[in-house]
Amino acid sequence: MQAGVFYAAGAYILWGLFPLYFKALRGIAPLEILTHRIAWALLFLAVVLVARRQWDWIAKVAREPKILAWFMASSTLLSVNWFIYIWSVNNGHVIDSSLGYFMNPLVNVLLGFLLLHERLRPVQWFSIAVAASGVAWLTWQTGHLPWIGLSLAFSFGVYGLLRKTAALGALEGLSLETALLFPLAFGYLVFLAWQGENGFLQASASTQWLLAAAGPITAIPLLMFAAGARRIRMATLGLLQYIAPTIQLLLGVLLYHEPFSGARLSGFVVIWSALAIYSLEGLWRAWGARATY
Repeated sequence: MQAGVFYAAGAYILWGLFPLYFKALRGIAPLEILTHRIAWALLFLAVVLVARRQWDWIAKVAREPKILAWFMASSTLLSVNWFIYIWSVNNGHVIDSSLGYFMNPLVNVLLGFLLLHERLRPVQWFSIAVAASGVAWLTWQTGHLPWIGLSLAFSFGVYGLLRKTAALGALEGLSLETALLFPLAFGYLVFLAWQGENGFLQASASTQWLLAAAGPITAIPLLMFAAGARRIRMATLGLLQYIAPTIQLLLGVLLYHEPFSGARLSGFVVIWSALAIYSLEGLWRAWGARATY
């Protein structure tokens, strides 16, 4: 249990610190950062697979084409989520990106109802309604939907739904996803080099090392999360997931000085209230179940 909390909390802390990493690369275009992230992550994962001699899943994918199709869909969603996040961080929207991951638990509940026909409890419906009112308030105040937060929440929510029902584990799944995305990523990097616009080739040595570090920076938190999720209760994991967006929000406000007051703060408070209601109800039910047992 203690090891599980350490792994899961460590993963969320690392994810929360991602803005520091991507801000350090703001001299590179977001799409190029994305392609490097895919390429270096695949290389790192290949090394891990070789070290663990974990190759049996490849034969399984070859025998079952449906698995390949499933992961083509999940890899597309993953790349969209990564690109929006990188773009938002490097264009001064760290707070907006944190909103997406604050909303993600409620989006997961809604997707479960819409796509898996799961029944929602009254408190869950109430939480979703409260969060929707917060989104409506932010929309009214700014004149447009909080599209960054909504895009991140729904792309990652649907991605999580696909991975939840997928036939491969965390390491194998991410390896397949990056392998499927690699030809496009590599082709784009070659095109940039041909055009003389490859930021990696023109960057300083420190920036090149940072881009190469995208491999372990992408994979290590995911592997830590997978190790933690196997060891702790879902209720505990559900509370720990708020670590990442909280760190991102604090970075956006305290380090990058993005505006966060008045009407914008009010909208966030409404959404946080929805999350508090949802989380407390889940904890109460989990406590009641243990007491009954």
